[in-house]
Formats: sequence, C-alpha cells, structure tokens
Amino acid sequence: MAKFTVTVYNPADHTHERQLEYDNSLSTLIWADTQEPVLTDIAVADQPDVGQIKIPMGKQPTILKIQLGLECNFACDYCNQRFVPHSESHNPQDIKPFVDNMETWFNGGTDGMGEGTKIEFWGGEPLVYWKTLKPLAELIHGRYPHAIKSIITNGSLLDEEKCRWLAALNFGVAVSHDGPGQGTRGPDPLEDPISRKWIMELYKRLAPANRFSFNVMIHARNASRAECQEWFEQLILKELGDDMLDYLTIGEGAFIDAYDEGGLANSLMTEKQQIIYRQFALQEIRDKQPRRFSVISQKVTDFVQSIRFGLKSAGMGQKCGMDQPSNMTVDLDGNVLTCQNVSAVSTNPAGVSHKVGHVSDLDAVELASSTHWSDRDECPKCPVLHICRGACMFLSGPLWETSCNNAYSDNIVMFATAIESMTGMIPKYIDGPLREDRKDIFWWVGGDRPETAQKIIPIKAI
Repeated sequence: MAKFTVTVYNPADHTHERQLEYDNSLSTLIWADTQEPVLTDIAVADQPDVGQIKIPMGKQPTILKIQLGLECNFACDYCNQRFVPHSESHNPQDIKPFVDNMETWFNGGTDGMGEGTKIEFWGGEPLVYWKTLKPLAELIHGRYPHAIKSIITNGSLLDEEKCRWLAALNFGVAVSHDGPGQGTRGPDPLEDPISRKWIMELYKRLAPANRFSFNVMIHARNASRAECQEWFEQLILKELGDDMLDYLTIGEGAFIDAYDEGGLANSLMTEKQQIIYRQFALQEIRDKQPRRFSVISQKVTDFVQSIRFGLKSAGMGQKCGMDQPSNMTVDLDGNVLTCQNVSAVSTNPAGVSHKVGHVSDLDAVELASSTHWSDRDECPKCPVLHICRGACMFLSGPLWETSCNNAYSDNIVMFATAIESMTGMIPKYIDGPLREDRKDIFWWVGGDRPETAQKIIPIKAI
C-alpha cells in the first residue's frame, strides 16, 4: 500500500500551510510536524485481518439483484448496458420454479421472512417486463414480506396501476433523471404530461416514507450538482408545492464510468478538463452546499469513519459491493452474474464470460470476469482508495483509464472536503507514489498548463 504527504492550507488566510501524513492501508492521518492524529476520538474497529476479498457469492446472500433482462424503451447516451448482448427473454412460466427454489440458496433473513435482506429487480427498464415483474415480485413478497424491495426506472411507463402496486408492496423506487442534463442522457419522461403526472404521483406516495429518489449522474456536460439540485427543487415546488420539498432526495450523483464511446464522449478527456472540474466541484460544495446529493455526505462520512476506526484497506471491497459474499446477481434461470448490468451471454472486455456460476452450486462461483482493485496497478497507490473503492470491476484498457480519471477527479474533491471537515484546511498537493499529474490537485502549486486537446467541457474555472 502507500503513504502520502498532503500539503494543506488555511482558506481563511491562504498562506498558513501544514502537512499531513496519510497511510491508505492503515487509514491513519497525522500531522507531520507534531505526529499527533488529526482526530482525537480514535477507536479501534473490530475488523479481523481477512485479507483481500476476491471470491464472492458465499452461501445465503442477503442482497439479491434479480436481472429480468436488458430490454429498455430508452437508449441513453452513456448507459452501461447499451451494447451488452441480451440473453433470451424469460416468461411467466419461469417465475414459480425460480421462487420455489430460492429457499435453497437465498438467505431468508433473521426471521425467515426476509428481515434484514434486500431484493432488487433490475432491467434494462424493469417496467418493460411488467408481465414478469408483477407476479414475480408478488410471489417473493408473499414468501419474504419483510425484505426490502426496490427498482430503478426511467419512469416513462408508470401509470395508476403500477403506482398503486409499487406503494402496496412497499417498494423503494429511484427514477433515473439528470435534471438539466437530461437532454444529453436521452429522452425526458418529465416532458410528457402523462409520465410526469405519474412520476409525481409516485413521489407523493413514496417520498414521505423515504422510499423515492431521483438518481442523477454527473458528467462533463452535466457537471453541476447545485444546478441539478435546484432543477429538482423547482420541479417539486411547481408540481407538488412547498410541503413536499423536504422529502426530495437525490441518489447516485457520482461521475459516470465510461463503458463505451457514449461514456467517453461525456468524460473528462484532458488533464486541464479534470482540473477545471475539480476546482468547480470543490467550490460548489463549499459555497452552494448541494446537500440533497446523498453521495457527498456518504463519501465524506465514510472517509472520516475510516480514519476514526483505522479501517484497513485489506478488508475493503469494491464500490459496487459485488465482490462481497452477501451480494449476488442472478437471472431467472438461476445463472449467477458479475453484476446486474450484464447478461449470461455477455463477456467483459477481455472476453471472459459474465456468467460466473449457478445457484445450484454456489461453492463453484468465481468472479473471474472482474479485476479487484487490489490487482490493479493504480488503486493500491491512490490516496482516494477508501472513497473510490476501485470504480468498475470489469472495465479494462482505455475505458478503464478514462473511468479511473473520472473517478479520481470526482473523489479527490470528496477527499478534500473530508480533510477540510476534520482540519479546517484544504489539501492542495499530495506527494507519494501516485501519478505525477495527480499530485498538484487543483493546479494551485504549479499553476496553469496548456490544453492538450480541443474538447471543451461547459463548466467555468474557479
């Protein structure tokens, strides 16, 4: 692993500097001049030295992602499923055998009725599969009524029946929408009066119970979290009134990974673009407080907790959680998949199948389709490891490199925000084994550099 020296400055006077020493393997953060820890309420977490977790799918998963299929009525520009080969469609005859067999491999929860478990129903667009989703979820709800159930949808297929049904079965629902940047992503269901009506109706039913969010992705053409937050606030105020505004939650909220040329086109493609984004995002968080984005508070809190409890990287899993024994993705044939964004007939960029096993033999399941963060060259030597947690496991080559750049530029802002929350000072330079172009975080030390390409992103430098 790696040790870093982080130069921080006092934003109040812009001159007072100190240095921190950070060890990303032990999660220690101390002042270089006094060798005192930054946090005084340090505790020792109960964390066995388990080593790197690389083989997933232990028996009895508690977080189950059911992949219904990859069909979708939209074709969003940077969708991570856009060019994934589809398996053959399932039909209602597959449902009862699947549910009847679940007790042999799914953890029924602490009460045998799903308590402490979560079941997610995935597409594509899951409501495209309504004739399968409805009886499947009802059977599962009857068997595991205490399990948390959720879907992510574009919202365009909602109607009165679906809204009533989702509320009755206690679903959590996230509507994928990029606010002011939706035009880049794809079609906008909120521009259609019928779709908007039912999305707002579902919000009214679920948001007060904390079971509704708008899921936003940040990218080069939709870089402002504050603008997205204001856009959704105005939407709720206009459609539902001030009383419903307090329930607004914005999920996702991280910078996109690049899964294909659509993702590349919306990425930070030059060093200068990366720096401009970092400057902009940090200033926005400090000045405008896009507090409805749960990703900001979650990442900052997670990093602070890693320091407080000395959480070793050796026991840390991937961002997606799919390397953890408690998480599993399956289709209705019982095939175990790398994650919910692939199919049994698809492969990773290296040609390895995303079908990693079958529920009938979980002991034989092996995540050979993915690269754990500990097996990459960059991750163990990265200061934002505990925040980024390795980006996407199955990317490689130029797509991985671009995704890594996106993730670093986004997460170094969260790193800086967390450091400021603990010390009152802002990092500006990191010395250590990381890449040379990542050391001068905001170009506040070495100054501006010339642009290396002509692609410009529509955000202003601070």
